[in-house]
Amino acid sequence: MPLKTHSNAASLPASPLGPLFALLGFGIYSTHDVIVKYLGETFSVFQIMFFSGMFSFPLIMGMLMRDRTPGTLRAVHPWWSMLRMVTVVAGTASAFYAFTVLPLAQTYTMLFAAPILITILSIPLLGERVGLHRGLAVALGLMGVIVVLRPGAEPVSLGHLAGVFAAFGIALSSVIMRKIGRDERSAVLMLYPMLANLVIMGLALPFVYQPMELAELALTGVIAAMAFVAALLIIAAYRLAEAAVVAPMQYSQILWATVYGVVLFSETPDAWTLVGAALIIVSGLYIVFRETRRNVSSNRPVSRARTRMESVTSPNDTDAHTPIKSNK
Repeated sequence: MPLKTHSNAASLPASPLGPLFALLGFGIYSTHDVIVKYLGETFSVFQIMFFSGMFSFPLIMGMLMRDRTPGTLRAVHPWWSMLRMVTVVAGTASAFYAFTVLPLAQTYTMLFAAPILITILSIPLLGERVGLHRGLAVALGLMGVIVVLRPGAEPVSLGHLAGVFAAFGIALSSVIMRKIGRDERSAVLMLYPMLANLVIMGLALPFVYQPMELAELALTGVIAAMAFVAALLIIAAYRLAEAAVVAPMQYSQILWATVYGVVLFSETPDAWTLVGAALIIVSGLYIVFRETRRNVSSNRPVSRARTRMESVTSPNDTDAHTPIKSNK
């Protein structure tokens, strides 16, 4: 059966299960990222993505086989679908690489910039009108990114660039999903990036392959299973509670990152990362708050974006991106 959700978050009844499911989902994603970081110490991102994508294939196909929506696998918007496909694969690879070479907290801080970039991209792509309040929030968030990167004071590494590009990839794929999600079948939106991942990473695999023990191969399957379960939990969270309550739960990942970083990788976030994270999180929270105010946003691109779900191993909720009616 197709994935369905309510078209207007404001009509949802209050339920504590919504934010709880979101917290659990983002906690699973954080554990997923720890495994990526652990495997990335030995294996190439291309190899990790190939095998995790391969293990996710039967999970996604099992869900899609229940989709009785009539139609074909031809995209209604082929160019947008192709751009989203490339963005999802490249963004996921960039995020995986950033996790392998940067401290967890620093990587999450850069990924948290995605809502800021979604707001910016929604102006030309969705026709969103961003007023002074959200404009100032965007400026504050961008300032937070600069605080974390400290260009000129500290060398900006390839890992930092990968983290920023991953945030851009999350934002662009989310905005494209918002633009075409109501027209495209969920099969098209999920299969295109997944197949592209297998083909691209499969072509790169002979050049980077390192033999894996059975336990290491199994961990790539765990990555796929965790991404699948976490995405379903977040879909359920948005069905059970308002987007304004669920969306901020993604920032709980900075707590997981700090704990996992200290305990498993001897990482302690520096003061600059914490200050930058605070600015970015405040910016993101205020953007969500403003979007949910009456007559402020007709699209709600940030509050209804399932940012962590735009990957090659996760299902997504296409109906969550249907435009919301506004009195504007």
